[in-house]
Amino acid sequence: MAPAQRCPLCRQTFFCGRGHVYSRKHQRQLKAALERLLPQVEAARKAIRAAQVERYVPEHERRCWCLCCGCEVRKHLSHGNLTVLHGGLLEHLASPEHKKATNRFWWENKAEFQLKEKFLISPQDYARFKKSMVKGLDTYEEKEDEVIKEMAAQIREVEHSRQELVQSVLEPQAVPDPEEGSSALGSWKGTNSLVASTSQQPSYLDLPPTPELDWMETGQPLTFIGHQDTPGIGNIHSGATPPWMVQDEEYSSVNQQIGPSYEEFLKEKEKQKLKKLPPDRVGANFDHSSSTSVGWLPSFGRVWNNGRRWQSRHQFKTEAAARNKQSCKEKKPIIS
Repeated sequence: MAPAQRCPLCRQTFFCGRGHVYSRKHQRQLKAALERLLPQVEAARKAIRAAQVERYVPEHERRCWCLCCGCEVRKHLSHGNLTVLHGGLLEHLASPEHKKATNRFWWENKAEFQLKEKFLISPQDYARFKKSMVKGLDTYEEKEDEVIKEMAAQIREVEHSRQELVQSVLEPQAVPDPEEGSSALGSWKGTNSLVASTSQQPSYLDLPPTPELDWMETGQPLTFIGHQDTPGIGNIHSGATPPWMVQDEEYSSVNQQIGPSYEEFLKEKEKQKLKKLPPDRVGANFDHSSSTSVGWLPSFGRVWNNGRRWQSRHQFKTEAAARNKQSCKEKKPIIS
């Protein structure tokens, strides 16, 4: 029996010796693995004639799995802040170690011989890639120089405009010469007349001078609007009592009580207690202040007392007889 062997493509252990590489499953797994690597190799081959140089970004640190060597390989070639796309993979495919590992892989797995050349880069192709990489670096530097020049021109333009603005603000105004004063005054008057004719509004130069009043001699910038005294009614400036201090006739009493009385407070407190009771209770609408006659008998049998209704009736009659007897004694005349 053949010793146990491990197939990394099929990820299983087999005991049939070298016959496993000819099985359908192994060939199917081999074909799928090569098809996953082939697009990356083809993209790297396109970069041989025209190498692309870009600014470095963290995404350029990606790696790819080399099926022949069984290791990870850097996909791009980075140096400093520049990156050559597919440079790392092309460098690996052109190395002699990769060529030896590819020959061994093809021999061990019995892959198609026509596909082996697609996964190898000849020294001539790699030299062509180096030349195109140099051209790509020169082109990238020229583009960067143009961008830097454009940015520098924009910065100079902004700085020039800023200096002009600062200079216009800080520049002292020119002092007119005495000889040119008459001509400047004439032009100024002409300008004022032109503005007045176009706006159809009188200029402040044509207004008569404001007379100076005596109360303005104190130096206070006040405006006099005239006396506002109402005849028959004084104000606080003339010594009258302020309106908020005047007592009304109906509140002129000295012993004026402020707020509700104590009786009103007790009534309101009693109302607040009654509000907490159920509104549909018996006797809720009964007026306790109303007077009742002696012959009044509640039809509900004095339910607020304990006992039966007939007991309430007898109790009411006994109370009524006692009241009648007492009233008779009070009306009986006293004989001396």
